[in-house]
Amino acid sequence: MSLFFIVALPFLGALLPGLMNAAGRAACAGVTFTVSLAAFIGLLTNLPSVLAGEVVMARVDWMPVLGLNFTLMLDGLGFFFALLILGIGLLIIAYARHYLSRNDNMGQFFTYLLLFQGAMVGIVLSDNILLLLIFWELTSLSSFLLIGYWKHLPEGRQGARMALTVTGMGGLAMIGGMLILGQIVGSYDLSVILQNREMIQADPLYVPALILILLGCFTKSAQFPFHFWLPHAMAAPTPVSAYLHSATMVKAGIFLMARMWPVLSGTTEWFVIVTTAGLITMVIGAVIALFKHDLKALLAFSTVSHLGLITMLLGTGTAFGAMAAMFHILNHATFKAALFMSAGIIDHEAHTRDIRRLGGLRTLMPVTFIIATVAALSMAGIPFLNGFLSKEMMLEEANHTILFNVPWLVPALATFGSLFSAAYCFRLIGHTFFGPVRDDYPAKPHDPPAGLWLPPAFLVVLVVVIGVAPFLAEPFVKLVTASVLGGEAEVPKAYFKIWHGLVPALFMSIAAVVGGLIMLALFNPALRAWDAAPRPEAKVIFEAIVEAAARLAQQIILPLHNGAFSRYAAIGSIAIIGAGFHAWSTGTIGPATREMQPVDPVAIAGWGMLVAATCALVFLHRNRLLALILIGIAGLMVSIGFVFFSAPDLAMTQFTVEVVTIILLLLALNFLPNQTPVESSVLRRVRDGAVAVAGGLATFGMAYHFLLRDAVSTPISEFHLANSYKGGGGTNVVNVILVDFRGFDTYGEIIVLGIAALLIYALTQTLLSGPVRARLLNRKPDQPRAGDMHPMMMVVLTRVIMPVVMMVGFYIFLRGHNEPGGGFIAGLVVSIGVVMQYMASGFSWASARLKYPYHGVIGAGVLVAGLTGIGSWFVGKPFLTSDFTYVRIPPFQEFELATAALFDVGVFLAVVGAVMLSLESFSRLARRAHEPETEHPMDIDPSRDPDTAQGAV
Repeated sequence: MSLFFIVALPFLGALLPGLMNAAGRAACAGVTFTVSLAAFIGLLTNLPSVLAGEVVMARVDWMPVLGLNFTLMLDGLGFFFALLILGIGLLIIAYARHYLSRNDNMGQFFTYLLLFQGAMVGIVLSDNILLLLIFWELTSLSSFLLIGYWKHLPEGRQGARMALTVTGMGGLAMIGGMLILGQIVGSYDLSVILQNREMIQADPLYVPALILILLGCFTKSAQFPFHFWLPHAMAAPTPVSAYLHSATMVKAGIFLMARMWPVLSGTTEWFVIVTTAGLITMVIGAVIALFKHDLKALLAFSTVSHLGLITMLLGTGTAFGAMAAMFHILNHATFKAALFMSAGIIDHEAHTRDIRRLGGLRTLMPVTFIIATVAALSMAGIPFLNGFLSKEMMLEEANHTILFNVPWLVPALATFGSLFSAAYCFRLIGHTFFGPVRDDYPAKPHDPPAGLWLPPAFLVVLVVVIGVAPFLAEPFVKLVTASVLGGEAEVPKAYFKIWHGLVPALFMSIAAVVGGLIMLALFNPALRAWDAAPRPEAKVIFEAIVEAAARLAQQIILPLHNGAFSRYAAIGSIAIIGAGFHAWSTGTIGPATREMQPVDPVAIAGWGMLVAATCALVFLHRNRLLALILIGIAGLMVSIGFVFFSAPDLAMTQFTVEVVTIILLLLALNFLPNQTPVESSVLRRVRDGAVAVAGGLATFGMAYHFLLRDAVSTPISEFHLANSYKGGGGTNVVNVILVDFRGFDTYGEIIVLGIAALLIYALTQTLLSGPVRARLLNRKPDQPRAGDMHPMMMVVLTRVIMPVVMMVGFYIFLRGHNEPGGGFIAGLVVSIGVVMQYMASGFSWASARLKYPYHGVIGAGVLVAGLTGIGSWFVGKPFLTSDFTYVRIPPFQEFELATAALFDVGVFLAVVGAVMLSLESFSRLARRAHEPETEHPMDIDPSRDPDTAQGAV
């Protein structure tokens, strides 16, 4: 299966759970499971290639100039993590189906889960670091939704915000580091970056890039000092916790460190930073976990500790350390997911996760006891379970690692962390399952149905199989290790086996297990000492930092951001003028290379009218209606200026925009007083006038000097002129630029236009449903209105003009690729024709005959334009690349067919929908205010009795 399809499946499947929600919980979970299973099977179809040592690639050039291409890569490392993400994801989906209550919105939950799953798969398969960054931030957003899924819980909302803040800030730092790497190498493709180890490490920006990237990795994988956010994410439902901690989000930072290992490791900076952070995290997480009473909190800090263990192994920079890290990732995923699901079962059945309220569950929940005990013993490093094997490898690597020139430091800390790790595992087993059966459980504990215990049981089987027969996992782990090393080192020839002889790692392991049992026996006095000892609270520190940052931001922003637009404009203008003056005074400008063109009296007259209208607007702007008229004059003169400078497309666009804008503003002014009150002091007006004059003079000076000089380099207009017909199939360069060369800009503009129209509609809805509605309904006109609100002459005239307007709009649309016109102008022309119907017959009459909602027209336009752009991908071209050909259909002459026409249809629909939705929204306010409802297109009711009508006359 194509890598594109594997990544896209979870995102596309995220649309289905919400649709299936009404069909029942089983249908909702079933469709989610099917989507993940399809992606899982698709991944397995690439297994033969991966086992053969091949790297499966998939590439679509998106924005090659910027280096942003949709490039995917599947090697051993990517396959390993994708296998964990999708495989454990299947178990989590099956578990969640039975765990979530009937009050939980299962469609919403599985939608969030699939979005998160897709983002994680995208991270591990990305070959382009810019694409990887997009998926990286998507994991932060989707995990925010998952952690805060139970929105009614304050701790859920707080944990989600904390996770988003910490991982989001780390992601911003990582963006900087990745961009530095791309600039050093000259490419943003990972496959290229990973081949330039010497170039990267020799560059002076290596250390800044390393620190920034590690900040992203450490925050995502909860490494010290960013370890505090992960336990607070435990407010999420247990399926989320199991998924995040075992195979997905917290492993993203580990994955990236492993992916970048060939080019970033092997230096003193990498060794010191990564190894130190891993060791500290491993020890702190293990110590805190021992004294947590909440089962999920204990497991959360144990995850922090084990992530530190893996980070420390990657930090050593040796091939054996990398192999041990990969092996422990596999083992940790199996026993940690099983443990979290077991904790969820206990909470689900006993209605508590507090270890102090548990005990004696061994006889009440025997199946859960076996599953949790085997998984916990594996995490403690007991022989014949998979956790023992990778822990022994970790201790072996620690025994040969020297940090800060102290040979015993790393072995001692590793043994100390393993001791506490064993202690909290023994406590989990002993204090939860052993002891007498209690009579004060919140609910009577018992084993759950098979739907809850089968997923963790499957993982526990893997724990035992790998622990007893490690040679089954050895080839795959070494294959993954080879991908991590990337040719920088050979895969170690060490064998995966239970007995390695009387080596130091064995004695360190024995010391950790025995010490863990002793610590469990001394738990109560140790707990009293822990509670009495003063220690910093990470959550309190984090909240204090956030609060201090908020206060500082308020002190800076509030004096500036006080709601006065004049202040914003003044500050921005002064900054721009100051920057321009600095550039002008420190730069050089050559002599003029052009002469002034002759100025004829017509141009002077037009310029004079423009200046007069602008100056009059400055002094008469308090009269809103007069200001609107002056704005229209200024816009009209600009249109004439475009005609004068041979820019008919711009002139037509400007003129039609002016018409639509005037109508829209007239409707808006209908609800405002005619006069604007004087609010600014004389001093402020003098200030604003001085800033405006300075800005105008600066703009004039820049335009004057540039118009008298040739461009230093070849202007881009020459490229457009030379390639408009050859590359875009049109002789109208302006239109070809809009629908081809810069089609992405146009696509973004119609989306923004649609959003603006929807915002106007939403504001109108708010006004009509809020306290303003009563004022609108009670509003009395100042002057009596004429009796002929909809005169027959205007109605008849608009009926005659409407077909003409439609024909003109159709003609302008068709000619746009080779003559002045196009979808944007045609949309405005048609909008004017439709507005005329509203003006002639009233808003209620026109709205009653509306067959298609304007929201749908906007959506159809954006969809048509987007699908046209996507179509270019199927022929291996970048997004929105147009194509054209010439066809002849007898008896017609040869004519052109261009895909740009379809894109222009989307532009046309979006413009018509946006303009009409905006006007229709204001018209609804006007209708509520004072226009009576009418069923007829004119004041005379044609259905009335003729005699009655004659008598009325």
